[in-house]
Amino acid sequence: MFDNICKFLAENFSTDFATWLLGEPISLTELSPSELSLEPIRADALILLESAELVLHLEFQTQPDVNIPFRMIDYRLRVYRRFPQKQMRQVVIYLKETSSELVQQNTFSIPGTRHEFEVVRLWEQPTEVFLRYPGLFPLAVLGQTDDRASTLQQVAQEIIGIPDQRLQNNVAAATAILAGLVLEKELIQRVLRRDNMRESVIYQEIEAEAQAKGIAQGIAQGIAQGRAEGLQEGIRQVAVNLLKSQMPLEEVAKLTGLSIEDVQLLQTEIESEST
Repeated sequence: MFDNICKFLAENFSTDFATWLLGEPISLTELSPSELSLEPIRADALILLESAELVLHLEFQTQPDVNIPFRMIDYRLRVYRRFPQKQMRQVVIYLKETSSELVQQNTFSIPGTRHEFEVVRLWEQPTEVFLRYPGLFPLAVLGQTDDRASTLQQVAQEIIGIPDQRLQNNVAAATAILAGLVLEKELIQRVLRRDNMRESVIYQEIEAEAQAKGIAQGIAQGIAQGRAEGLQEGIRQVAVNLLKSQMPLEEVAKLTGLSIEDVQLLQTEIESEST
């Protein structure tokens, strides 16, 4: 979920992210991983944006990942193979505060090779940085603040000022979801109007995904239940056949795993049918 939200923000507010991370409002477009020839590693978390002269590679992480340094050099080489003339900026953005040393790593190093990339730990970033641009509003509550609830209130006021209703709804939904990393759901819903969020593309996609998962889970449960019921019916039929062959009730129960009471009930049913 968080990967999808961050990807949505970076792709739909690329100029805001460029202004924040690159220092200038460069117009960026999405670069498909398929253009790099090789299958992407964990493509769901991969965000590649490009201009005529530069590729911006973003990785949003909620948890530390020991594989990040390798992923950075791997994609640097892939991009170089495809666009040797372009510069590349790689930024790993950690969303949730942690004491893990992994979030301090900004190099990949093996004998004879060293690659550097940038790391941003949101909890160390001043919240006012994220309150300057709509695409960054959802990150503010994860920034450096002593009162996240108050920061969420401030973000909500900024969101109200967005003139485009659809844009306002999308930013509100993204803010609500990312705020869930650090704040209680009830507080978030009090501050951000849920009815507005329901109109957002983000919210609808997440609800659709959740519904699809629920349907899939229901189907899986139905199949499992059907298999279990089918197995029980098969065992029952075996017991019936054994009883019709005059096998003693105790033996039937032992072979089928049924209780002696169940076997006796089957015997009664067989006798009823034959009369």
